Amino acid sequence: MTDVRTPAVEAAVEGELRLLRPEIRSSPESLEKLLHPEFREFGASGRCWDRTSIIESLLAGTDPGPRPTVVSRIAAVQLAPDLVHLTFDTEDNGRRAHRSSLWRLTGDGWQMYFHQGTPFSPEEA
Repeated sequence: MTDVRTPAVEAAVEGELRLLRPEIRSSPESLEKLLHPEFREFGASGRCWDRTSIIESLLAGTDPGPRPTVVSRIAAVQLAPDLVHLTFDTEDNGRRAHRSSLWRLTGDGWQMYFHQGTPFSPEEA
C-alpha cells in the first residue's frame, strides 16, 4: 500500500484517531458527524454493527473504547478523490487487532463508511 499523505489521507487519519479518543466515543454528536449514515463494521469480536448499534454501544460503555488504545503501523491510500483506505494495528488492554477502514468525503466532511477489525496474537504479527 502506497502511503502518500494527501489532504484527503490526512483528514481520514485525523478522523480515525479522533474516533479512538474517549471524549469522542462518548459524544453522540461527534460520533454522528464522523460515522457515515450507511456505516457498517465487522468488529474484532465477530459482531456486525451499523451506525445506530455502534453509537448505542459506545454511549452505553459496553465497547472497550474508553481505555487507552495504542495505534501502530498506520498506512493509507487515496483510492479516489472521495475515498481513502486506512490500515493499522491497535492494542487495547492486551487485545490486538489488525484494522481496516474506508473513509468517504460527503457534504458533511470525511466520514467513516466501513470498518473491520481482525484479532491477532503477537506471534502472528
